[in-house]
Amino acid sequence: MKAKLFTLAALFTTTSFISAPVVANDQLALSICSYVAADSRNNLRKVLTDNRLRLSNVYSGVICDGLPLVRHAIKHNANDTADFIIKQLPGSVVASSGDVEWAQSNGFANSPVIESIRARSAS
Repeated sequence: MKAKLFTLAALFTTTSFISAPVVANDQLALSICSYVAADSRNNLRKVLTDNRLRLSNVYSGVICDGLPLVRHAIKHNANDTADFIIKQLPGSVVASSGDVEWAQSNGFANSPVIESIRARSAS
């Protein structure tokens, strides 16, 4: 019995230190999407801070109207918020996202966000 209890405690202890990507719940995702669409960088930063989240950890789990956050920001002309999102993501994620091609093929080729994406992809 003691061996089982010890094994269970050891298993719990080791798994509690393994970090898994954070999955945003529906209400939190809705808040993030609405702040992005409203170009409210400060509110987006606040909701992330209040929930102790890093944008890079929840980015892939938050889809707004069928679009990733950067594309959602481009669609809503949320340039300040898009710049904030791009700066928070690793350059490799930004480079592999295909956001520039998406913007050009969907009529957003003149968006100032495209230059931010290109600059972040190069670094």
